[in-house]
Amino acid sequence: MSILTLNCGSSSVKFSVYSPKDGDLFCRGLVERVGSAESILKLKHGEKETRIEQACADHTEAVALVLKVLTGGDDSPVTDLAAIQAVGHRTVHGGDKFANSARVTPELIKTLEDLSALAPLHNPPNLAGIRAAQALLPDIPHVAVFDTAFHQTLEPEAYLYPVPYAWYEKHGIRRYGFHGTSHLYVAHRAAALLGRAYDSVRLVTLHIGNGASAAAVCCGRSIDTSMGFTPLDGLVMGTRSGSIDPAIPLFVMRAENLPAADMDRILNKKSGLLGLTDRFSDRRDIEKAARDGDERCKEAIELEARGLKKIIGAYAAVMGGLDAVVFTAGVGENSSLIRQKTLVGLQFLGIHLDEEANALAHGGDAEARISKPDSAVRAFVIPTNEERVIAEDTLAICEDRFDKPDFKYSFA
Repeated sequence: MSILTLNCGSSSVKFSVYSPKDGDLFCRGLVERVGSAESILKLKHGEKETRIEQACADHTEAVALVLKVLTGGDDSPVTDLAAIQAVGHRTVHGGDKFANSARVTPELIKTLEDLSALAPLHNPPNLAGIRAAQALLPDIPHVAVFDTAFHQTLEPEAYLYPVPYAWYEKHGIRRYGFHGTSHLYVAHRAAALLGRAYDSVRLVTLHIGNGASAAAVCCGRSIDTSMGFTPLDGLVMGTRSGSIDPAIPLFVMRAENLPAADMDRILNKKSGLLGLTDRFSDRRDIEKAARDGDERCKEAIELEARGLKKIIGAYAAVMGGLDAVVFTAGVGENSSLIRQKTLVGLQFLGIHLDEEANALAHGGDAEARISKPDSAVRAFVIPTNEERVIAEDTLAICEDRFDKPDFKYSFA
């Protein structure tokens, strides 16, 4: 059974084709600049890479181009559209309505429309992708896989904010958490690498990319996470501030007569590492500039690592101990410097960094232990695979196995 996965952003469509029963990835790709005359599709299928420049005015045209390329020839990833038996959609915000992935229905779409106010940058393009795919593939199941679902196991003391309770009741103001499929995948893989049952380990998982979040995964449940009501909260990120004193934006708005929309843009697009360095949001650029002597880039690296170090300690305290720390996503998988600065000094927790192993770990498809063999708490680099989670959830929903006691991920 081939599953098409779609991850639709405001101007992009990421896609892959999986056979989740055996874990085979047939291909993956990306359509960039959706909505412009300069759209580009990039496809990787085995050793073959395809690049097509074709205008895509909207998500419907982008998804149509994806399907055309997937089935376009004798050596295409999919023989014909009939080979695609379901579509799994990455959906960022399910609010507190969805604790699991769910089949797309008119009622689900209405709920996602209602939740769009909570994720105005994410849910509308997710919905556009769902509608486009349903129009082009109307006779097969479509499944929504929510970033927020993994964190629906948080207890009230973890998800409530110390603000008027009526805000929670009237407006849904609470911690939701994001990057759930990534945290789920690497937590399962970490348990496997430890040789332990998933429901017996205490993990801190660090998804560090342009967006970044941490999760405390205790005995198979997310019990705390750094992103909150929106993906702006928590760790410092490429262009997002992460957690700051909430009085700061109010002070600057009054001092500079800024409207709320401008402050929202600054905190999401002009802050974080970009704001600190005034030059870069990409960690590779920041690390290079730091090596060349740029003091602000050096400070930005130290600030990011300090935040990661603090959250490892905090989550270890919340869980009453720790079995492993996991680094994943673009920066987590590839920046040995960030990992090194994060873990050095945590020997009191039982984490002893293997400097040589850390220097050699550079993502790709390779999982790596970067702690010393005798380290009481292990540290791993585990490449994330959100598409595989989406594909396996989609198959399980279609086969009515998802909520059965014996359901288990093939990668666990």
